[in-house]
Amino acid sequence: MHISSTERLVLEELNMSDAPFILELMNTPHWLEHIGDRNIKTLDDAENAIRNPHLKSYRENGFGFYKLLLKSENLIPIGVCGLIKRPELDGVDIGFAFLPAYERKGFGYESAVEIIKLAKTKFNLKEIIAIVSPENSNSIKLLEKLGLTYQKKVTPFSDGKELLLLSKTFNT
Repeated sequence: MHISSTERLVLEELNMSDAPFILELMNTPHWLEHIGDRNIKTLDDAENAIRNPHLKSYRENGFGFYKLLLKSENLIPIGVCGLIKRPELDGVDIGFAFLPAYERKGFGYESAVEIIKLAKTKFNLKEIIAIVSPENSNSIKLLEKLGLTYQKKVTPFSDGKELLLLSKTFNT
């Protein structure tokens, strides 16, 4: 389902036919290094990764992660950006990931600005948060450019990895 558009991108809900794209995305070097190996090795694994949490999040929260389709290249998927409510965190988390060929081209900023706009206007959120690995300087810079500020260090997951938590409160 179409969610929104930007100058260069179309944002759509993920669906089961996106499994090959999700399989590729979740096994890129930056995903594995900064987000972590989610053990998505087959199309069945990718379908399960779409079913839960993505389709579940659309149903339960009204939002989720969206595939980013590049207008100039026949709407091929180049990454994801969106919002997720994680049980481990107090707040709604913004996140993004891209195929390597589309990193560092401004798509993260462009899509996240649109997601933040939707968070305020469509989903009526008062705040968004982000968690990021301290080594992921490019994502930290992008989050700061989007207006998120460092709050504290957190260890939300069972892997014991310490992450930085940033947040942005929306003016009403």
